[in-house]
Amino acid sequence: MSHLTNKVEQWSEEKGLDQADSSKQFLKVTEEVGEVAAALARSDKDALKDGIGDVLVTLIILAQQNDMTIDECLETAYNEIKDRKGKLINGTFVKESDLQEG
Repeated sequence: MSHLTNKVEQWSEEKGLDQADSSKQFLKVTEEVGEVAAALARSDKDALKDGIGDVLVTLIILAQQNDMTIDECLETAYNEIKDRKGKLINGTFVKESDLQEG
């Protein structure tokens, strides 16, 4: 993924997005997440693939604007979940600590 990530970051720099307002970029992230939700609701696999890709692009740029890489963010998140215990409830993984709160 890093080759494509680099291409997205370069495109972002060419457009000046790498220096733009992160709060505006986050609005773009949420817009694209909405498109993913719409594609899921329609069972439209092509739109879903495009939407997930668009979400990734917007997140890559958001990370870039904050002097991070998407790989660093993904590694941080993975390290947090890799040893997590819990169980699947109604199709959603619920971590053990959240199960104990109820």
